[in-house]
Amino acid sequence: MAEPRAPVAPGEVVRVYGLLAWTWIRAAAQYPISMVLLTLASAVVSALDVAAIMVLFTRAPRIAGFTAPEVLFLYGTSALSFAFADAMFGTTERLGKHIREGTLDAMLVRPVSPLVQIATEDFSPRRIGKLIPAVVVLVLTLPRLDVAWTAGRVAMIPAMILTGATIFSGLWVLTASLQFVLIDGHGATKSVTYGGGFMTQYPLSIYARDFVRGVTFVVPLAFVNWQPGLYVLGRPDPLGLPWAVRFAAPAVAVAVCVLAGFVWRAGLRHYRSTGS
Repeated sequence: MAEPRAPVAPGEVVRVYGLLAWTWIRAAAQYPISMVLLTLASAVVSALDVAAIMVLFTRAPRIAGFTAPEVLFLYGTSALSFAFADAMFGTTERLGKHIREGTLDAMLVRPVSPLVQIATEDFSPRRIGKLIPAVVVLVLTLPRLDVAWTAGRVAMIPAMILTGATIFSGLWVLTASLQFVLIDGHGATKSVTYGGGFMTQYPLSIYARDFVRGVTFVVPLAFVNWQPGLYVLGRPDPLGLPWAVRFAAPAVAVAVCVLAGFVWRAGLRHYRSTGS
């Protein structure tokens, strides 16, 4: 069983995370051409989602009542949030592999949180490539939205990206923690993280109402960009939820992270070493 660790100040965690990530970045920078090509390839692959959306609009002027700029706005905010979370915590999905191979044992005896070690593993600048299409789409789309811009709507844009990234990060750690029990649950975790990233690129009103309720009250993906996005776009909620729900994303993000931290610590406490 893993020994409990003494609490570490958040500032120290951030410092160690940055140090380990910078170490991986410096290693990747030793091969600059490869790093640039991988970054561009990542950007091109991510841009295919934009192409898919544009193809849909060649067949219909609206998707579930949303115009092309509105859907691209949802895509941009979702993709940007997801890319940040992927860069920060995407490799936590490798936890099951470390458990099977016994390499988690080595992480537990180091004076650094195993979560930080796994999250920074193979940290590469190529992940920045996923940010490029999302940023370009937002820059081109925001001026084309047919909304009355107010201080609240303007402030909501960075707020929803930050809270969306936090929700995705919490879900990544939460689903990764389940691999303490479900050792081969890697595919199932991707259905929540990568599947959630793809799903939130589109208006949730294209899905069945029961499904939307599920991603609102069970797996809170609706708070990544849908609920705050409804506020920015001035749209009614198809579920008829109260107006205040559009501003609940920060509280939801905190709740997801608290739950993820609890499940992660519980998994570590009950982890049985492989003896390697």
